[in-house]
Amino acid sequence: MRGVHRVVVSSKRLRYDFQIRRNITIVRGDSATGKTTLVDMIWEYTNNPSGSPVELVCDKTCSVLTGTLWKEQLSGIRDSIVFIDEGNEFVRSADFAKEIQGTDNYYVIVSREALPALPYSVEEIYGIRTSGKYGTLKQSYHEFYRIYGTDAVKTEVKPETVITEDRNSGYQFFQSICSEHDLECCSADGKSNIFRLLKERKEERVLVIADGAAFGPEMDRVLQLLTERENSALYLPESFEWLILSSDIWTDNEIREILSTPYDYIESKDFFSWERYFTALLIEKTKGSYLAYSKKKLNTRYLNDKIKAAVLLKMEKIVLS
Repeated sequence: MRGVHRVVVSSKRLRYDFQIRRNITIVRGDSATGKTTLVDMIWEYTNNPSGSPVELVCDKTCSVLTGTLWKEQLSGIRDSIVFIDEGNEFVRSADFAKEIQGTDNYYVIVSREALPALPYSVEEIYGIRTSGKYGTLKQSYHEFYRIYGTDAVKTEVKPETVITEDRNSGYQFFQSICSEHDLECCSADGKSNIFRLLKERKEERVLVIADGAAFGPEMDRVLQLLTERENSALYLPESFEWLILSSDIWTDNEIREILSTPYDYIESKDFFSWERYFTALLIEKTKGSYLAYSKKKLNTRYLNDKIKAAVLLKMEKIVLS
């Protein structure tokens, strides 16, 4: 599945109207905010569409996955938007992540807890905003997408230390820049270690650079830690590859079109997270050229002054000098 899909669920008392655009969407919030009611209404409609007081309008089939027989249910679901209510323990398992990878469905998961086995985006974590009888999904972390505080922070970010998610090409790129300006650059060796490194470096001005496309499970605890200090910041592009592609290093209208509406191009069956898609796209676009890209080892051509300047220009309000 690809694209943006609108879901309208309504009864005489309630109406939910929202859009889904990635393979994994997280709905969160406290009790009595309407999360379970939403899933219950969808379940009621799907089990008795002709006799239910609930109406459901969507261009895709909507299903509810629940209980101990979830694998059997999932095996019969294709090209659908699958809703899962909180309380279903299987969503936290590596087994669930393995089963849904490679399926052509979108998944909407109600959960107040982080789900570390799933690579979901910081952009696709929502609460439910209600106005009387009307409900829609409210994005929780929009202001943290691409640069921490784009909408809120008015001053520049000048870190002493840069922490990257892993030791791949992104780390090698920023390590080169940091070494030129006597800044430290270190790898967390996995996004789950970023929280620990931040705690260890609480006296430093730290900039964390991670893949926003899969950082959702870590967002709560990292954000909670950052709200207690004013000397650190998050920069969450979709991925390092997205950052390269969006830096206008070369003129390619197809790349620009893809970046403007990536959900129209990214097939959920083929790419478990958008980060993987942008990696594949950059590799394909540069294959056979002097900028041929490798995720594990950075092509040194990406370290020339023109390319570094283009990437840093894209990173608004961040000063690595």
